[in-house]
Amino acid sequence: MLRILAAMAALSMMTVAAMAEGPALGGHYTVQGTNLNGSPYSGEADITVTTETTCRIEWKTGDTSSAGICMRNDDAFSASYTMGDKIGLVIYKIMSDGTLNGLWTVADTPGNGTEVLTPK
Repeated sequence: MLRILAAMAALSMMTVAAMAEGPALGGHYTVQGTNLNGSPYSGEADITVTTETTCRIEWKTGDTSSAGICMRNDDAFSASYTMGDKIGLVIYKIMSDGTLNGLWTVADTPGNGTEVLTPK
């Protein structure tokens, strides 16, 4: 009986942990965003999961390409990236449908842009 209860408790913990993780993040996304000056941009992004909490991300928006590392914490998702010789940071909120709603900036540059990644 104790073994059955222990097994049920372990299964319950695994189920709760899986729900806390939310939607899977790896894959291909469409990108819609606004630049620091408010002008719109669009493109695609790819996220490759490398561990339980870390990943690699690549964006292609128009003629611009950038790549970086990313990390997930509950419903928060952040990425540091390089674009040429500039370093940037983006912070997303993970929505229940897997969409990522974010704000981004570039080091030593005033303001922020917006970005939405939608799973394809």
